[in-house]
Amino acid sequence: MLTFTHRTLGQRVLFGEGQAADHLLAEVNRLDAHAIMIIAEASDRTRATQLAARLPQALIYDRVAPHVPLETAQHARRFSAEHGIDLVVSIGGGSATGLAKAVALSTGISIVAIPTTYAGSEATNVWGLTENARKTTGVDDRVLPVTVIYDVALTYTLPVELSVASGLNALAHCVDSMWAPRTDPIDQAMATEGIRALSTGLPAVKKDPRDRAGREQTLYGAYLSAVAFSSAGSGLHHKICHVLGGAYNLPHAQTHAVILPHVLAYLAPAAPAAAERIAAAFGSSDAVAGLNRLREVLDAPLALADYGFDAAAIDEAAQLILPVVPENTPREVSADDLARLLRAAWAGDIPTSEVKP
Repeated sequence: MLTFTHRTLGQRVLFGEGQAADHLLAEVNRLDAHAIMIIAEASDRTRATQLAARLPQALIYDRVAPHVPLETAQHARRFSAEHGIDLVVSIGGGSATGLAKAVALSTGISIVAIPTTYAGSEATNVWGLTENARKTTGVDDRVLPVTVIYDVALTYTLPVELSVASGLNALAHCVDSMWAPRTDPIDQAMATEGIRALSTGLPAVKKDPRDRAGREQTLYGAYLSAVAFSSAGSGLHHKICHVLGGAYNLPHAQTHAVILPHVLAYLAPAAPAAAERIAAAFGSSDAVAGLNRLREVLDAPLALADYGFDAAAIDEAAQLILPVVPENTPREVSADDLARLLRAAWAGDIPTSEVKP
C-alpha cells in the first residue's frame, strides 16, 4: 500500500536565457519593492551592477563569505535595517543565497534569488549559519526565495572545474533525497529526473563550457535536486558535509563532490530499490559504477586532502558527525564506519559497490 505525506513549497520559477534583467525588474514591480539589497560576492559586483541598472533604489552588498559566518550575517542584517530594505536579491552561488537567507530569517524580508552556480539553495527553505567552527542548519519558510530567476547566460563564465563540483553538489541533493528522513515517491521521482538531467548536462558542459543545452540541462537538474532535497530533508551525505564545512572550513561544492561516491557506496547495498533507480538514471546497471563513470568523464574532485583536510582530524570529525546521523539512515553508522569513509575520501580512493550488509 502506497501511503505518504508530501508538501510542495510555493515559489515562482522564471527560466530563460538572457532574460534575467527583465525578469528581475518584473518581480521588483510585482512585489512593489522600493529599497533593494543586492547580495553578491565582490567578484560578481559588475554583474550585480548591470542587473540592478533598471531598478529603483538598489544597494549592492558584497561582504559575502562561505558557510555564512554569524558575524557576517549580523552585519548584513544591520545594513538591511539601516537602509530600510524591503527586498533582498541574491546573485551568485550558495554563499550569496545563504547570506540572503540569514537576513530573511531575522527580518521576514522576501528574497529573489538569481543563481549563477548549481548549488540549489535557492529552491529550499533551509538556512545555515557558522559560529565557532560549527555549522548550524534549520528549516524556516521565511528563507525560501519567493522567486528564482534562472538564466544560463549567467553561468557561461563559471569555470569548468567549479561547474563540475557545483553540479556534483546538486547530484548529491538527488542521491541524498532517495533515503533522507522525509523522502517520499514524489521526491524520489524528481531526484531521479534530476540525476538524469545532471548526468546529461555536466559532460556537455565539460566538453564545451558554452554549450547552451548542456548548461540548461544542468541548471534544470540543479533545480529539481533542490526541490527534492527541500522536501526529503538532509540525509547522511549532507550531515557529513555540513560538519566538514563548518568545522574545517572546506570548500562547499568540492567537499560534496568528494564525499558523494563514498556515501553512495556505503548506503546503496542497504537500499536496493533506491540504488536501482539511481543506477537507471545514470543509464547503468549499478549505481556506484554509474556515478564513478560520470566522475571519470568529468575529472571530478577526488580527495579531501586536496582541499586542506588533515588526516589527523578524521577521528574528531567522525565523532562530530555521529550525533547528527539521521535515525532512519538505511544502514547503521558507527564512528568507526565514518572514520573509514572519511579516510577513503581523504585519500581519494575509488569506492566500489559493497555486498548488502
